[in-house]
Amino acid sequence: MNDYPSIAAVDLGSNSFHLVVAREVDGSLQILHKEKQRVYLAEGLDDKNQLSQAATDRALAVLKQFATTLQDFPTSNVKVAATYTLRRAKNVHAFLTQASQVFPYHIDVISGQEEARLIYQGVAHYLHHDDNRLVVDIGGGSTELIIGKHFKHKLLSSRNMGCVSFTKHFFSDGLINDKRFSRAQTKAEQELEIIYANYIYAGWQSVVGTSGTIKAILAMLTANDPTQTSITFERLIELKTQFIAAKHIDNLQIAGLSPERQINICGGLAILIAIFRLFKITAMHYCDFSLREGLLHEMQQKLAHKDIRTNTIANLSERNAIDKEHANRVAQTADWLFDQVKDNWQLDSLDNHNLLLWAAQLHEIGLGINSSGLHKHSAYIVANSQLPGFTQQQQTLLSCMIRFYRKKIRLAEFPTLLSLPHYQILQLIVLLRLAVLLNQKRLTEQQYALTVTAQGNSMLLKFGDNWLDEHTLLLADLQQEQKYLKKAGFLIDFI
Repeated sequence: MNDYPSIAAVDLGSNSFHLVVAREVDGSLQILHKEKQRVYLAEGLDDKNQLSQAATDRALAVLKQFATTLQDFPTSNVKVAATYTLRRAKNVHAFLTQASQVFPYHIDVISGQEEARLIYQGVAHYLHHDDNRLVVDIGGGSTELIIGKHFKHKLLSSRNMGCVSFTKHFFSDGLINDKRFSRAQTKAEQELEIIYANYIYAGWQSVVGTSGTIKAILAMLTANDPTQTSITFERLIELKTQFIAAKHIDNLQIAGLSPERQINICGGLAILIAIFRLFKITAMHYCDFSLREGLLHEMQQKLAHKDIRTNTIANLSERNAIDKEHANRVAQTADWLFDQVKDNWQLDSLDNHNLLLWAAQLHEIGLGINSSGLHKHSAYIVANSQLPGFTQQQQTLLSCMIRFYRKKIRLAEFPTLLSLPHYQILQLIVLLRLAVLLNQKRLTEQQYALTVTAQGNSMLLKFGDNWLDEHTLLLADLQQEQKYLKKAGFLIDFI
């Protein structure tokens, strides 16, 4: 028996795709295998945020290769995260559909905030500081900045600027001069202005850079001076001067700069100089651990039955002063209903179950705004809050379920999810609606006998003899619910 099962993390970045295989031994992760392939996904994103088929084909070829490496891995042991380019691509569903044909593992398109959180976790598990630290990661399409202490982040931010997008915008024809660098740096500082005050107020005692762009810049700075262990503002300006002297990207023959990094390094250097200048950073040290390692540690926790999403929901509930007793009763009813129908409806996914229970716990989160339009306020809060541990699709689904837990159901507003068709989203919403309805009186003890049967998009609720005749308010509510569901193509009956 293997006491140390392998786990894998896949990072689908805007510039490169990475695969890391590791195993947990006595609480620590041992890296067993790494793969990295240049894909240049961000270069395939046009002005209308449509991903080209050429870029998709490059990605599919690498995913097929990764699938071969992972062929013996159970799905529970593989975590795949897609970042900036795929969260921006309007045709992401088409990409995911094609990817599913060559890559059998679920791809989570994560938000910028979630990317930043995972980056920080990757750094925090390998570098230990007793004070606040600022972590910076310049990717192909976005730049993440995080302030944290020990394993806990304090501020998270993801800005829409990266080495690929900035090189494409400011150095598209390959020409390099001071004016272009100045324009790129100014644009980067404008992107950072919105977070500046909060970050300066929080403060930090050390600065850590991570991932490929910063690693490539450090490699150039240390190529002729091995004693140089950090990046300083003065050395960055010297490097910029070398770039300008070269006049063209093709002429960047600088020691330490690889050909793969050469084509997009100008944008990355401009962003890093802007960060140093705006935040008055004197020195930055490099860490070789980032998003991928964050994914591995997240998976390590889940396999140990420590799902960070549970804490996220609890914290969100606490901050918004939710009536926990009522929310828990609704969740318990939803849990019972789920058990009655999961086999016939094939809702056996643990995530489906969890999302239903979390939706039940948060369905009244908007009460602090207004009781009128409660479902809309609640859905908005869930859709726009930072939810550590949740992917974009999971957060979107959670918000959708809450949006339609009462009143009319608008099928046209359901999200398109590769992992869950519309009819199953509707089934989950029906369970949530019934759980709320059955707890309408907010009584501590619910006194009724009920059996539930379901088949396809239909359900029969069978109460005890004459029970509904004695509870006319619930009967009226069920009759109204019957009308709402019928318009959505779902049939419900009760006796």
